[in-house]
Amino acid sequence: MESMLNKLKSTVTKVTADVTSAVMGNPVTREFDVGRHIASGGNGLAWKIFNGTKKSTKQEVAVFVFDKKLIDKYQKFEKDQIIDSLKRGVQQLTRLRHPRLLTVQHPLEESRDCLAFCTEPVCASLANVLGSWDNLPSPLPSDIKEYKLYDVETKYGLLQVSEGLSFLHSSVKMVHGNVTPENIILNKSGAWKITGFDFCIQSTNPSEQEPKFPCKEWDPNLPSLCLPNPEYLAPEYILSVSCETASDMYSLGAVMYAVFNKGKPIFEVNKQDIYKSFSRQLDQLSRLSSSNLQNIPEEVREHVKLLLNVAPAVRPDADQMTKIPFFDDVGAVTLQYFDSLFQRDNLQKSQFFKGLPKVLPKLPKRVIIQRILPCLTSEFVNPDMVPFVLPNVLLIAEECTKEEYIRLILPDLGPVFKQQEPIQASNMILLIFLQKMDLLLTKTPPDEIKNSVLPMVYRALEAPSIQIQELCLNIIPTFANLIDYPSMKNSLIPRIKNACLQTSSLAVRVNSLVCLGKILEYLDKWFVLDDILPFLQQIPSKEPAVLMGILGIYKCTFTHKKLGITKEQLAGKVLPHLIPLSIENNLNLNQFNSFICVIRDMLNRLEAEHKTKLEQLHVMQEQQKSLDIANQMNVSEEARSSSASNQIDKVFNNTGTDLLTSGPDNKDNELSSKQKKASLTLEEKQKLAKEQEQAQKLKSQPPLKPQATAITPSVKQTKDLTDTLIDNMSSLTSHSINKAIVASSNSFSSVPSMGVGMGFSSPADSTKRNVTTNGLNTTMGFQTAGFSMGSGPTTQNFFSGPSATGTTKMNIVPTANMPNYSPMSAASAISPLTQQNRPPDMSALDNLFGPQKPKVSMKQLAQQKSNQWVNQFVPPQGSPSVSSSVMGPQMNMIGQPGFGIQGNPFFAPQNFAQPANTMTNSSSASNDLKDLFG
Repeated sequence: MESMLNKLKSTVTKVTADVTSAVMGNPVTREFDVGRHIASGGNGLAWKIFNGTKKSTKQEVAVFVFDKKLIDKYQKFEKDQIIDSLKRGVQQLTRLRHPRLLTVQHPLEESRDCLAFCTEPVCASLANVLGSWDNLPSPLPSDIKEYKLYDVETKYGLLQVSEGLSFLHSSVKMVHGNVTPENIILNKSGAWKITGFDFCIQSTNPSEQEPKFPCKEWDPNLPSLCLPNPEYLAPEYILSVSCETASDMYSLGAVMYAVFNKGKPIFEVNKQDIYKSFSRQLDQLSRLSSSNLQNIPEEVREHVKLLLNVAPAVRPDADQMTKIPFFDDVGAVTLQYFDSLFQRDNLQKSQFFKGLPKVLPKLPKRVIIQRILPCLTSEFVNPDMVPFVLPNVLLIAEECTKEEYIRLILPDLGPVFKQQEPIQASNMILLIFLQKMDLLLTKTPPDEIKNSVLPMVYRALEAPSIQIQELCLNIIPTFANLIDYPSMKNSLIPRIKNACLQTSSLAVRVNSLVCLGKILEYLDKWFVLDDILPFLQQIPSKEPAVLMGILGIYKCTFTHKKLGITKEQLAGKVLPHLIPLSIENNLNLNQFNSFICVIRDMLNRLEAEHKTKLEQLHVMQEQQKSLDIANQMNVSEEARSSSASNQIDKVFNNTGTDLLTSGPDNKDNELSSKQKKASLTLEEKQKLAKEQEQAQKLKSQPPLKPQATAITPSVKQTKDLTDTLIDNMSSLTSHSINKAIVASSNSFSSVPSMGVGMGFSSPADSTKRNVTTNGLNTTMGFQTAGFSMGSGPTTQNFFSGPSATGTTKMNIVPTANMPNYSPMSAASAISPLTQQNRPPDMSALDNLFGPQKPKVSMKQLAQQKSNQWVNQFVPPQGSPSVSSSVMGPQMNMIGQPGFGIQGNPFFAPQNFAQPANTMTNSSSASNDLKDLFG
């Protein structure tokens, strides 16, 4: 990379040094800036040609520089001869003015080191184009190396040279004397211009007489720059030392031969023996055949042969050559007309410009850009001609690249975009631009589009001409994708809406709606919903075409994948607007069906979307409700289970304690119980705080998700608890038989119950608790009788005391496998098991002879009852506890730890039913006992 930069730097430095050394000190540099070396020209290609600009006006020029170092090898007098010859040619060129002659912008200036003068901008000399690259910069400029002459350029270039010679011969009475490719310069637009008047010969006769041109004898001792090029010189110059206008025509024929043969002259001349060479040449010319001219086009081959004729009188003159059919080519005629365009009036110009689009496709692009485009853009200063010129300019722009369009065409279009006068021409300009809007938006830079192109479109929408408005509305959708969104949203759409609302033309209104419908896809969904759809309700017209346009916009928005209409908009705005329009009397059957079809589709989508939403909401509500119920049940069951277990423990503990306490202590217990109800103890408060904390944790936990788990029943060795159950039943049965007073409600009944049930009433509250019935495991080989225990009214007390409220009632319900026991049969059946270690029960006699039998003391009776309670509820020491796994899968122990009787298989919890009366505290139980044992 660094080496490339160094190379570029050295090249630039070298070129700058060459230019500086060439023109340093020359007066031309005071007014002109000299650029890069682009070509060479003149006799012997001695003149270097540079780009340049005029400092004051920035006008582009070409600077011709002759470096005197080229003639350092000559002696002083030879140098002077060369300089005088060069000066004479430039001075003669400066005096002559003609479109076919090179135009001099600044006369010749001489300095110690060089000669310099300025002309119109040029591209190269014809010799450079044909392959003569002497005195050119190194490396060779690419535009010269790759330059190719097209047929139309060649034809028209030769025609231009002929016209230039015709001007010299007829008007100036001058023979050029050195018509060669070196002295034909191609200007920037590609026109061929004659220069190199170093050896021109002016007629010595007055203008009204036959011109006479004196000729000098060829002097081979002169420097080459002081002699014309003998390869293009007529034979009479050398052989007869005479010349005339026909001599230039011979030179023209030699140039035409070289052009069609890649720059090779027809004869090679030995400058050391010039006379011998021309004698041989004369002989060859006399025997010249068409085979020697085979590279020349057939339609001009004979004319070239005539031009190269030995006899000057046979050669066509310049005016005749301009009229040969070879130059009647359409392209050449077109270029010729452009060169004479300034001489035509507006009518002639308009007719020519109308037919130009048919010719442009036949011309090469470089020719069009170099020759035709500058002539067309120059006509933009004439407002009346702009509508005729503009279509051709835009046609050329289509073939240009974006860079060429920006550089060559866009600067000249700027004023045309803003032209508004005259009105008729302005309207035509708008129509032309609208038809080519896609071209403008594609190749014009964004800033220029925003500043020049789109304002012209807005002006067309606001134009008073209905035709322009219709055309604009029809064309806008074709280039809508090229318009940036902010401009479309903030500038274009509001003007389309105004055109629709304010116009009195039905066509403009319908086209406005159609235009909006076509550009909907380039708009944002919410802009359409918030701006376009409400606008439709403002349209006052009810013509069928307008109504169908409104329907079309609704349908496009409704069915478009990117847009769509929300169900809220459908229900609130769209359908209330469409339904009344559907029954307008102006609509025919097909139009009504179109409305109904769209309305039906909207209703179907509205129904589907809203139904789906409601279904989803319903499912979500049901799920939330089930989760809330599940959470509440979990919290409630845990709280109730804990409370029930604690209350049951308190019941048994308080009952046992009350049985052991004396009568006077019951009053104190009642008082303390009332105090406890009045204020919670510390333990109760701690328990309440824990319950609240537990409930808070349960609320904060995420909802439980059921997991499918395979339940594998555990297989354990069951334990035979038959002996333990029989002992417990025996003790209870004997206890019931030995009572002095048996309640009438205590009886054994044959109820086909398959389990054990217990019901307790909490002393703290009277809520019901239901526990599922569980039976003993069938593998045990024994099923217990049903057992129920619950609090009931006074007539159902365990001890049948009339005033004992809140005590328990016990019913032993036999199972299907057990015999039906009456009170006596039960006693007799179990007595063998129980009476071995106990004395006979005399309670029945006590009932009969109560007053005669001495009474047992209250203390002894309380002690006895207390022992019975302990034996009833507390299992004997060493008896195995029965777990749920032993009792089988049907045993469901839901009591919390501390349930009190969980380890006793006889009291497995089955069904906690709410009794009619709640169990009282221990003081009340003590009073019941006092009433019972009096």
